[in-house]
Amino acid sequence: MDQAETVRTPSSWVVVGLDNGGTCNNATVLDATGQFLVDHLVENPSRVQDGPESAVDSLADAFAGILELTSTPLSLVRAVGLDTPGPASANGVISSKGATNFNQVSWHGFDIRGALEARLGLPVVYNNDANAAAVYAHYRHFGAEASENSSVAAIVGTGLGGGVVEAGKVIRGVAGMAGELGHVQIPLHGVLEDGQPVPLCNCGFSGDVEAIASLTGIRNNLLPYWLSRFPDHPLASEPVAKAAKMLRGYGEKEDSLALAVFGQQAKAIGKLFTIAANFTDPAAYFLGGGVVEAAPHFRQWFLNLVREHTQLRDEQKEAATFALVPDLDMAGARGAAVAALDTVAAAG
Repeated sequence: MDQAETVRTPSSWVVVGLDNGGTCNNATVLDATGQFLVDHLVENPSRVQDGPESAVDSLADAFAGILELTSTPLSLVRAVGLDTPGPASANGVISSKGATNFNQVSWHGFDIRGALEARLGLPVVYNNDANAAAVYAHYRHFGAEASENSSVAAIVGTGLGGGVVEAGKVIRGVAGMAGELGHVQIPLHGVLEDGQPVPLCNCGFSGDVEAIASLTGIRNNLLPYWLSRFPDHPLASEPVAKAAKMLRGYGEKEDSLALAVFGQQAKAIGKLFTIAANFTDPAAYFLGGGVVEAAPHFRQWFLNLVREHTQLRDEQKEAATFALVPDLDMAGARGAAVAALDTVAAAG
């Protein structure tokens, strides 16, 4: 283990956070005093492509591994926080149509939260991955004042996830689908070029945020259009799926095509945040996802452009802040743990 990486032992009872992804699980431990016991990624293969039984086994392995690493007795664990990619219900039942990471028929309608709870014999608190990252960003930013503030987070990845936090609690909605910010349709004036086709989303909507501000939006909509404007660009010779993944590297080098694409993404998120400003009037707007993992100058440029295209009233400009989601690769597991800690604390 790298010497810069810290592992602590618990000073009180704890909760465990488990972040389930398409390739890996990430685990953490949070004690009752609000201290995380690890400050780095602790991963194991998620095995979601092998089906639900193998995936739950891997989550159980992640749970056991993080307890061993932090020398935490099982008797100290009060609850487990779990997050997975969506769509899923508020109680952790995978959509009946499956999902990107859960595409086998055996996953359709599978209760991953209930299965893990039965396997571990501990209460399991579920959030989707974007909500978990939103919760973590909120608590890191506001600290002791988290329960007195509100925030909105947009997480740019393969799709566009999001989270709405009010008075320190993530808004779930009756079907667990609140905060699906990627599927909010936005006004496209000032975002698209004249003659640019209206972007289509895999969900069936046209002109929603995910159709523009996501890796899928780049691949399906933005890059094909902009390559028609830059036919001699090096990415024109690459398969579009590969080119879409390479684009961020060009953005970091201030390539004109890449900045045009990412500029449209930032403007779209600005439109989304403008809607949020008039709907929930949050105290903070958070931006996460792959763009946060980019070079510092690029991610700051992107955040500044989002802020510039978020139309706030003067009173809101004075009161609200814009920030990047911190510790992005650990944000899911940490947010899942925070949600579990809150649930335990609320139960008394």
